[in-house]
This record gives sequence, C-alpha cells and structure tokens, in this order.
Amino acid sequence: MAKSGFLERWPILNPPERWVAVLGISIFSTVALAGFAIAIYAAWLFHDMPDASDLVDYRPPTATRVYAWDGTLIGEFSRERRIFVPYDNVPPQLVQAFLAAEDHNFFTHSGVDVQGLGRAMAKNVLNAVQGKRLEGGSTITQQVAKNVLLTSDATVGRKLKEAILARRLEQTLNKQQILELYLNEIWLGYRSYGVGAAAYNYFGKSLNDLTLAQCAFLASLPKGPDNYHPILHKANAIGRRNWVLGQMAEMRWITQAQAQAAMAEDLKVQAAPSRAKYKDADYFVEEVRQRGLQTLGPRLTEGGYYMRTTLDPKLQTAAREALMDGLENYDHRHGWRGAWGTTTLAPGWEKAALVKKPPSERRDWHAAIVESVDGGVRVRPAKDLPPGVLAGEDVAWARAGKGLNVGDLVFVAPSDSGAYRLKQVPLVNGAIVAMEPQTGRVLAMVGGYSFSLSNFNRATQAMRQPGSAFKPIVYATALENDFTPASIITDAPMNLKGANGETWSPENYYKKFYGPQPMRRGLELSINGMTVRLAQDTGMVKVRDMAIKLGVVDQMEPVLAMALGAGETTPFRLTAAYASFVNGGRKIQPHLIELVENREGEVIYQADKRACQPCKAAFNGDEGPRLIPTGEQVMDPITAYQITSMLQGVVQRGTGAAVSSLGYPLAGKTGTTNEYRSAWFMGYSPNLVVGVFVGFDDNRSLGEGETGAQDAVPIFISFMKVALEGKPKTDFTPPKDAKFMTVAGVREAFKPGSEPRGPSGPAAPKPEGPVLYNQAWPDGKLKEDQAPPPPTKPPPKPKIPDDLTGLY
Repeated sequence: MAKSGFLERWPILNPPERWVAVLGISIFSTVALAGFAIAIYAAWLFHDMPDASDLVDYRPPTATRVYAWDGTLIGEFSRERRIFVPYDNVPPQLVQAFLAAEDHNFFTHSGVDVQGLGRAMAKNVLNAVQGKRLEGGSTITQQVAKNVLLTSDATVGRKLKEAILARRLEQTLNKQQILELYLNEIWLGYRSYGVGAAAYNYFGKSLNDLTLAQCAFLASLPKGPDNYHPILHKANAIGRRNWVLGQMAEMRWITQAQAQAAMAEDLKVQAAPSRAKYKDADYFVEEVRQRGLQTLGPRLTEGGYYMRTTLDPKLQTAAREALMDGLENYDHRHGWRGAWGTTTLAPGWEKAALVKKPPSERRDWHAAIVESVDGGVRVRPAKDLPPGVLAGEDVAWARAGKGLNVGDLVFVAPSDSGAYRLKQVPLVNGAIVAMEPQTGRVLAMVGGYSFSLSNFNRATQAMRQPGSAFKPIVYATALENDFTPASIITDAPMNLKGANGETWSPENYYKKFYGPQPMRRGLELSINGMTVRLAQDTGMVKVRDMAIKLGVVDQMEPVLAMALGAGETTPFRLTAAYASFVNGGRKIQPHLIELVENREGEVIYQADKRACQPCKAAFNGDEGPRLIPTGEQVMDPITAYQITSMLQGVVQRGTGAAVSSLGYPLAGKTGTTNEYRSAWFMGYSPNLVVGVFVGFDDNRSLGEGETGAQDAVPIFISFMKVALEGKPKTDFTPPKDAKFMTVAGVREAFKPGSEPRGPSGPAAPKPEGPVLYNQAWPDGKLKEDQAPPPPTKPPPKPKIPDDLTGLY
C-alpha cells in the first residue's frame, strides 16, 4: 500500500530511538535558542559599553582650593571634595597599604585576578550561609572601571562589563596610571574623595606627612568608610587598620617590628572634616565663590583650580574682631535682653542647653545654666568647664535689664579673673571693608556679626543710605567746577521746594547756622546747610554724574536731598569710591581674586592686566620697573588731594577727631542717617582705605545719639591699630603741580592759576584753630606757604567741638 511522502522520507524507528531523536532535536534547539538569546543579551549589554581609551585624559572632579595672598588655605569649592595627587607624589608606603588591603597581585595580573576571584567565590559560600555581604573579588583595575565608567549596580551584567573593561584598561593605561586614577577617585568617607582629601580631612596633613599607621587606616576604608568611622566605630577602625598592617608585613613590605609599632599607635583624627584651618574669612570666601561661579560656572566646583585671593589673614582677623567687638559694645550699652531659654536643673538639662549654638566665631563662648541668684549669680556650663560665678559688673548689667533667674540658659565665657563673663548675641549688625587704594585689592571684608548666624553679606549686599559719608563727593564735584579751598560758603536757613510742591528746610544737628564759612569747615564739621548750598550752586546733575563715575551708584535722581546721602549704596562700593581720593583721582576696580590657575598650572585669569616685560628679567641692580597706574581718571589729582586734606581736618578737629589718637596721618568722614538708622565711618591712610557700617537689618533706629562717631569710629580705630602697627608714619603725597597757600590758618592746595592772589608782603599772624577767612586775613594779603616746622612737643589730644553735625 502506498505511504505518504512524509513517512517515505522518515525512516522507520523503534520507539526508544524516536525518543532519543526527539531529545537530541530539543537539546539542539535549546542550545541554539540560548545562544541566540545570549547573543541578543550581549548585543544589548555591550552596545553602550564605555570606551576605556576615554580614561587616557580623564581627570576626576577636583576641589578648587582658595588661598590668601600669603599662601594660607582659606577655603575649598567642590562638588566632590577631592585633591588630585599625581602618582609620583604619592608616598610608596601609602601605595603598598592600599595594595595590601585591596589587591596583592595588582602588578602581576592583567585586570582580573583569577586566583583572587576564586578565593572570593569560596568565601562567599560561607558568607551566604551566615547572611553576610558577598564579596566581589574585584581588582583595583575593576574598581576603577566601576567607579569611573560604570554604576554600582550589583548585577551579573555589570560584573561582566567590569571584567571586560578591566582588561581593556590594562591594555590602554599602565599600572601607575590606573593606580593614580584609583587613589584619586576612591570614596573614603569624611567627605573625602581620594587620598589627598582624606589625609587632610582625617588628619589635617598632606600625604607626605602621614605615619605608617595613618596610611594603613586610609587603606582600610574602601571596604566601608561608615563601618570604620574613626570616632563612631573606633574599635572596628583600629582592628581593620591593624589587619592592613599585618598584610603589609606578610607581603614583606614592612617589618614585623614596624607593624607592631604602628599597631600600638592610637587612632586620632580631627573632630570633623575641615575646609581650612583659617576660620575668619567666611564672608570673604563666600563672595569669592559667588564671583567665581559667575565666571567659571559649574567648573568652579570640579575643575581643581588654584585660586589666589587678595586676602590678608592678619587684617581679616583684625577686621572680624573689631566689628564683632564694636557691635557687642553697642549691644551692651542698650541693655541685657534676658536669657535665650529656660529649663529646670533636673538631670538632662545639658541637652536643652546645647540646643542653641553660640556664634562659631566666638570659640570661647559656652552655653550655661543659672544655678543660683542669691547674692551673686552662679552658673554651670553645659560641658567642658566647671561651675563658677558671674563677674560682678555683668550681674549689675543683667539686673539693670531683664534680670537673671534660676534655670535661665545663657552664654558665658571664661575670663582671666576666674569669673565668667555674661555674653549676649547682638541684634545690631554691620560690615567692614579694607582695600588698597592704588590697586583695588580687597585685603579684608566682614559682612556681618557672624556668618554662622547669617550669611547675608552686608558689605556687598546691604543697600543703605550713606548719610554724611556722601558729602565728600559733593565737595569733590564743586572743586572740579571752579570752587577752591578759599571759597566761602554761607550756612543759613534755606526753604526748598520739592517736585511735589512740598517745602524742605535742611537743618544742622544743633539747630543753628554758622554764617559764611571756608569750604573746609563745612566738610570738617559736616554742616548740612553748606553742603546743600554747595550742591545747589554746583548743580546736582554734576554731583550725580560724579557719584556714578566713582561707582557709588548706578543711577541717582539729581535732587538736593541726595547731597546729604539720601541715595542708597553698599559699604563695598562707597569704600572703593573713597579710594579715588587717595590714589590721585583714579577709579579702581575692587577685586578679591588675584590669580586663577588650572590643574596644569596655566594661568586662566589674572586681575592685573598690565604688561611688564622687564619684570621677568633677572635683577641687575638697576631701579625696578615702574608700571603705569591703571584706572580711569575721574577727577583731577589736585581735587583728590584737596578732599584728602579736608578729610584730614575731619580727624584732627572735626566729627572724627577720636581717630587722631592713633597718631598717624589719616583722613576720613563720619556718616549718620536720618533718625540714626545707619552709622558710618570712611577712613584711610596713604596705603589703606577702610569703610565701616553699623545698622539693623530692618533699618530701625540705632537710638538717640548713636552716630557714626559713636558706633563706627571705634571699630575703625580698633582695626587700624593692627593695620598700622609697625608701619612708618607716611604722609599723603601732594601732586607735583599743586600750589599751596594758607587759608584761615590752614595750608591748602590749589590748582595752578586758581590760588588766591593779593599784594605781596608779610602774611598776617596765623590764628590758633580755624577761623573765618575774613578774620584771618583782614587785609587780603596772602603768600605762598612753606611746610610748617616740626612741633617741639606732641600736640594736645583734640577735643571734639560742641558744634558737631553730621546727620542727614
């Protein structure tokens, strides 16, 4: 009988043979299907495999380190806190410690350590039974591949990629390059990426200064920095460190004696990662960061730049201390406001006392509780210090205010007398700025009482009325427009109409007027009537233009109220404007960043743009090169000197007379705004210009009588005592073409051709102290003045006259 075609082609098989055939076909099909699936999986897995050659030029994100002008580290900017260290600069002892801990065979394997992987797999059987974390057996090369090119996902696919990339890395980079990447990329806890940052954060040292035990501790961290935290888990950390030391001895990289000595060493680290040991420049560093972001963008926190700033640490510390002391003195005058909290003396009160932190800048302040108030006042600090009594004067101060009660929480500080001093965080705030008038280098800047309490920078961000501190700009404008130091300005009542028809009558502080006065006297005693009349005669449009040219404001309404400082500016901008009075009338560009270099040492920014080829030549004994001063000439050099001379009068016999106690040639101007809302003093020497501002953040009144002379001048004096220490008493240098004549008993500078002229003859006797021009020279005879002879004895300390004014 005929059979079908299928059966004709299929041989006749016994049932067992058929099952074998079916099984073979199934296995073949399964293998083929698995192979196809693996091929698809491999194609999917490796389609986006990173290229190992990308690591030839790879540099991990590195912290930008910020330095003062003398090399003091003042800050870091980083997305990942990392200090890149080339392999050649890594101590061999540290390399050996990491090899002992992580990869004994690093220099012999080709990326994957088969023996190490086998040991890890065998150990993982026991780990799985015990419920412990499985080990990967990854080499250092594999860790570099994972950390730099892959994710940390615990998957088979990632491990396959890791192994393949490790082999490719070994073919692309040499062993030293791979180790360099590993040591600079690895996360080591304590906000530290890489060994350079870890050495600094844990021990406050550079790599070359680490001991053997410290090297071993760093090498113990890659397995789990949190598990070996040197403070929270110190015993575990020491145990892991000692294991690393044992491995180093076993590999014969150190001797047993060295290992034992290192194991006996205690593990001591810094209490917390530290950005920089210098702590007084927080406002300055933050301003540098903001300006750096404007220029470099995100690269600032990952580019590893070297940034040298203009900061002088000595002056910065002096500025911070002067401002904080001055604000605390103001606060003390206005009374004790009471405890910042209360609790009971029951066990555990320390926790409540430590909730509130004192200003980080006041490192000697401690939270304490009042134990008793009978007779004296006894306090107990919450930690570190024994109980004690408050100083008697502080007890009287507190009782004159809101008093003290048992259970009150306060801040105290130890004193030399053994008693504790009662401390109070002031509500008032302020700023101080110091810069070089010739170059615009900002040497010190403090933007408030405490950066830890408020990071708002009142030096650069607070827009406030400068009050009478604006008046020198009015006088400079007048001197640029045909007025001279011999000009007589009348101080008399004025009735001025505003734009809305209202009447404005500027008044002086003591509600009286002084009649015709020499121009100088109007500035020395800050007479409002004279200033307004001078601005009216000169033209407020010209005053406005001068203020804009000097950078005090970007725009300003040309109304007479602005002549008395009714506009708004910042202490930073006003200080920079005053620099023009010192440097011969040039507008400076104040700057905080002097130089920026990339990680290869190439200069990418330099503040000083002047070219100086002779500066690079070797010294041959000749005079050094003289560079042309930079900056736009915004006023005649003689005008600048005339203002300086008048402002010297302010500190000799005017509103800033207390400054003369420093005994140096200084000039300056006080400023107090309407209702005593802000107090200013802008002062300078021939080489340093300083601006001081005091005021509440909400612009409330400082209180009756709280003027620039009362609040700002003491801060200036305190700062300048440090700034002038050891400096020669250099006078302000007049322009070479200035002509000098005596006016009202004072030697004045004039532009050539503008000096007063009269019949020749002997000059009238010089009166004592400034008087009216027509009283000093009734016959009008003038003669060119010579430098006065040196005094035979020190002049008496000047007395502040009764007719001081200076309020807007």
